[in-house]
Amino acid sequence: MTLRKRFTLFTIFWFIFILILFNIFVYFFVIRISTGSEEQLIANKVNLIIEHIRSEPERPLKDPALLADFYNVNEVIRIIDRGGNLVNQIGTDEDLLERETTFSATHQSGLTSIRGMRVMYMKVPLLREYEIIGTVEVLRKLTSLDRYLQVLVGALTVTSLGAVLFAIFGTYWFTLRLTAPIQTMVQTMREIERSGKLRPIELKDKEESAELQQLIRAFNQMIERLDRRMDGQRQFVADASHELKTPLTVISSYAGMLKRWGREDSAIRDEAIEAIAKESERMQNLIKSMLTLTEAEQEVWAREDEFDLVQLIDEIASMLHKTFNRIIRVHAYDESGIPMKGDRDKISQLMVILIDNAIKYSKDAIDITVSQSRNMIRVLVSDKGIGIPEEEIPNLFDRFYRVDGARQRETGGFGLGLSIAKRIVDLHEGTIDVFSKVGVGTTIALQFPKK
Repeated sequence: MTLRKRFTLFTIFWFIFILILFNIFVYFFVIRISTGSEEQLIANKVNLIIEHIRSEPERPLKDPALLADFYNVNEVIRIIDRGGNLVNQIGTDEDLLERETTFSATHQSGLTSIRGMRVMYMKVPLLREYEIIGTVEVLRKLTSLDRYLQVLVGALTVTSLGAVLFAIFGTYWFTLRLTAPIQTMVQTMREIERSGKLRPIELKDKEESAELQQLIRAFNQMIERLDRRMDGQRQFVADASHELKTPLTVISSYAGMLKRWGREDSAIRDEAIEAIAKESERMQNLIKSMLTLTEAEQEVWAREDEFDLVQLIDEIASMLHKTFNRIIRVHAYDESGIPMKGDRDKISQLMVILIDNAIKYSKDAIDITVSQSRNMIRVLVSDKGIGIPEEEIPNLFDRFYRVDGARQRETGGFGLGLSIAKRIVDLHEGTIDVFSKVGVGTTIALQFPKK
């Protein structure tokens, strides 16, 4: 069942349920009010009759004119003695006249039914000189009231049916407008699936609600992100193919040389073997970097450890100092160490990438400064190398991007290191900034939130 049908049915059923409860409340409320009014009218009439009898004590109770002034249509008024005998009676309704006459020494009132019609009755003891001599009884058919109630039921039924019909059409129209953007999104997704081309949904600011506008914006942002991701993947494949093309070409060329002349000429054989080994190692490093970058794209890549950041950087600096015989100075403003929560191996990989870049593009000492504040941990990696042109800085973290292609061949880089570094920083909810000046040096600034 579609969302539109579910919403329409739910709204209509809920509306009908509330309408039925409202009609029942109105019906019984009107019955209670009208019945109470009728009972009060009969009580007033009985009191007037008793007062009239008391005001004329010498007048006999059998006088036919005694009750004539109080008679109304659809009524019967009786006076019954203590023996249950009918003393006086006025009224013409046969149904009411057939009701049994009984004496009552107590006040009685209520509703009864005679041949399917509601009848209200009231019996009040008649006193004379502090002695009960009989009972005054008034019976009234509630015919007019029942007709009014029938009219009320009819009116409530007609208005309820009309309200339900308007509710059905109104709800259907509203849900049609409500779900129209969703239908547009579904249709857009199907077109994307069929054509393979991503496209956003047009946003009409005045026609949709704020929630639907947010939904459409979120959908368009997702499409934008997917489009960028697909462009990035295409660029990644193109760049990777370009990077692999060179070593494969070299290997193929030297393999051909070996095949033609390598058996007789030892110099050519040694040169070819050396070149093939070098390019194979280069291609192996490139594939390893590509796999590392692919792994870095996974959302669950980082695990959480607790370690001393200063101690970790000291160990890496000492290792790279021995490997490259370069001076690497670590400055920490907190001698007791700086605790950090994150993936220790990935932070180690991050520092190796940054220090390795500083070693490649500078010849002087490298300075690493580690500090902390109340909420942040900061790391600065500074070198006095060749620097980076200002216009190149925004592109440094793009995959396979290199400031100088010729220099890249000398250093053996692939343009993937800073992309991996940026991903590691993002996974730790940190930031990475580059400050550089050509001929002066470069500083990479890292900032991580304390957890």
